[in-house]
Amino acid sequence: MLPRRMTFALLAAVLTMVSVSAHAATVEITIDNLVFSPAEATAKVGDTIVWINKDIFAHTATARNGDWDIAQPPKKSVPLVLKKAGSVDYYCRHHPNMKGTIVVTPQ
Repeated sequence: MLPRRMTFALLAAVLTMVSVSAHAATVEITIDNLVFSPAEATAKVGDTIVWINKDIFAHTATARNGDWDIAQPPKKSVPLVLKKAGSVDYYCRHHPNMKGTIVVTPQ
């Protein structure tokens, strides 16, 4: 039988080896032919959304709740780190028929 101190040290070492640190993910949303794709995405607080504008004209990704307003130059990608949980509907200010939703869950 191992002494208590050694047992604790061994247990701590094993837990350190098997613990998995949480890494932020990157979620890509493509803008092509006046459409956000996917139109519905799920992410966690701390994840990064990258909007990839494949169109030849500018768009925005504007949160209806006012949390963010991302300008999307033509043929460019723009990232946004998600800071709070909740469901966020967004649209393009230049093309209001372009709509999407991101459901942001806690970490």
